[in-house]
Amino acid sequence: MTINKTFMWKICLFLVLSGSLFAGKNLDPPPNKPAELTVQDQKIMMAYEGKPLFKAEIRGEGIKFKTNTMTETSGDRVTQLIQINTDSFRDSVEVVGEIFGSDESFPCEADRRDRGLAVVRHSSGLSHSLLNRGVYDRNRDWVISVDHNPSVRINPVEGGTGGRTFNIRIRGYEIIIRFRPRFYQKHRGLEYFEPWSYKVWPDPIVGWCSWFAYFKDITEENIKKTADVLAAALAPYGYEYLQIDDGFQRDQGLPEYWLEPNDKFPGGLKHLADYIKGKGLKPGIWTNMAFNQQEFAEKNKEMFVLDRAGRVARGNWIDISVDGSNVQAVDQIIRPVYRGLEDMGWEYFKVDALRHLRYEGYNSNPEHFRKKGVDRGEAYRKLVLAIREEIGREHFMLGCWGIRPELVGIIDGCRIGTDGYSFAGLSQYNSFNNVIWRNDPDHIELSPEEAYRSTMVTSLTGSLFLLTDKPEVYLADIVDPAKRATPVLFTYPGQIFDVDPSRSQHLDRVDMEVSGSGPRIFDASRTPSVHLFLMEINKPFENWVLLGRTGGYFETIPFHELGLDTDQEFYVYEFWSKRLVGSFTGSFPPGDIDPKYNCQLFCIRERLDHPQVVATNRHITCGGYDLEDVRWGDNSLSGKSRVVANDPYILYITEPSGFTLKKASINGKEIRKVKKTGEFVQISFLPTENTIITWKVEYESD
Repeated sequence: MTINKTFMWKICLFLVLSGSLFAGKNLDPPPNKPAELTVQDQKIMMAYEGKPLFKAEIRGEGIKFKTNTMTETSGDRVTQLIQINTDSFRDSVEVVGEIFGSDESFPCEADRRDRGLAVVRHSSGLSHSLLNRGVYDRNRDWVISVDHNPSVRINPVEGGTGGRTFNIRIRGYEIIIRFRPRFYQKHRGLEYFEPWSYKVWPDPIVGWCSWFAYFKDITEENIKKTADVLAAALAPYGYEYLQIDDGFQRDQGLPEYWLEPNDKFPGGLKHLADYIKGKGLKPGIWTNMAFNQQEFAEKNKEMFVLDRAGRVARGNWIDISVDGSNVQAVDQIIRPVYRGLEDMGWEYFKVDALRHLRYEGYNSNPEHFRKKGVDRGEAYRKLVLAIREEIGREHFMLGCWGIRPELVGIIDGCRIGTDGYSFAGLSQYNSFNNVIWRNDPDHIELSPEEAYRSTMVTSLTGSLFLLTDKPEVYLADIVDPAKRATPVLFTYPGQIFDVDPSRSQHLDRVDMEVSGSGPRIFDASRTPSVHLFLMEINKPFENWVLLGRTGGYFETIPFHELGLDTDQEFYVYEFWSKRLVGSFTGSFPPGDIDPKYNCQLFCIRERLDHPQVVATNRHITCGGYDLEDVRWGDNSLSGKSRVVANDPYILYITEPSGFTLKKASINGKEIRKVKKTGEFVQISFLPTENTIITWKVEYESD
């Protein structure tokens, strides 16, 4: 008996949706309507979908205040308000309560501030930033937030099951609490965003792409050589994927031209995928939506997009466009390619020319779809959805290139700009990353000018991270920043608006673009306007922040602009130069950028009254990846760290006055490689294996 693979995929998808991947996920669409709201006797109760959303108490002994509630609708956008005003701006009340969300909810800024530094914020773990003024629930696509003016403090509640709870405290004379359902879908205009139907890719995507290394000159031999080097030199640092790009196929179009490679790959694609897997890596492959077999198209015109004269339509970079509304075309041309590649063992799929299929193919020939009574956007989605069905949700799918709002929910990642790396888009679409999809700023070349800056910003934002150099580069010293920036941690965006809105504000133009010859007005640009990238690290034992600077002039950087308490004193450590800048209250001077690195990376930790870890050298998060635990007790600083074999591991520790280092040990053995400069201590250790070590630093105190 023959079983149709598409049918089986649908059965498997159902099982996945009802199983662990979507465990605890409400797959029913949330209502686009206000919450059930009661404000009475100084109590606020808000429920949504029959569950508590927000409950709070208004406190202010002897202070007179009035409340008002309202709901406004603009098109499909629903906004519900709770307004609290005291009789005098000299008097303040407190609203103290809790916000309840799903396991995909997180604290954030919901609305742009009208002043202050432009800082792109991301958080590993749930944010504790003083900049947060709301909670966004990705699973249900709602946000509850507080307008600017009153002070706000939001803290995640530790522990608990069945979702997340956040304590909130608001203080002011005028308080406006705002609830917006279907936030990204309606308020941000992302029509196809239905997060209750899919989860964002949960794991880091770190690896290598062949395009700038070899362009079309890739061969089976040089891909194998690259796999050998990656496995030996970079896999211990979190590099998993090896993606071959354009140059292996015999042509673009019919399945056999993709599945049976050219003479440069004598072993075939399955053999190459097996070789890559044999090195402990995951094989990735590039494909293109272009169709070049004109004779086939002329004989099967019903499978393709036609122009006004009824001829097979032609377009730049796409040539002939497969009609996604034609089931036969999708079943004969599209599905076999991806079914075959998946059967061969490929696990990462970069699908190119999607912009050209949409612009030169579908948008340029609207009459073709009107005659068929078909929405061209839906036809486009059906074609790409067929790819998704064949490769399965367990394999990563990158849409390439340019912003593809029509493919939200289908692709796992999006190449947000043109060919060649640029971090500009990571501030232009920062709110999309790990909410809509994983942002891809394109692959990184380890040039002296960009090696530190590009790897740093990509990692700090939790974006897709692929290198693209010839393998011998990874045996030279220039590879070090690429080792320090990986693995990439999963992050939540700290803002659900784009810090640089110059591109995303034009997304409504997508339906009317007819040329993909270069970046469109909504595609991520190559000109950065934001120079500060902040990443919060939230661990059970400590919270701290990393601040990456790529340029700009800043005499001082105020701590309140980073979401930190201006009354606290903080150590500031510069990672690339391995330099303790000092300890500061209120703000710190970043100084000049060293041209050797072309960027700065500051680790900012609250100063304690005893010895503490200020950084490690393993990862740019200064311990966010490698530190498993840190504790102070009995005049000892101890912890656990994840280390890489033959990569010197360094703990950078402060030793304030009143404490004298007595002994340092790792796994119970004393370490004598200790260097002290003032109150700054470096403890070095050379691991012999990839493992987790236990370390302890003992002190004598006055």
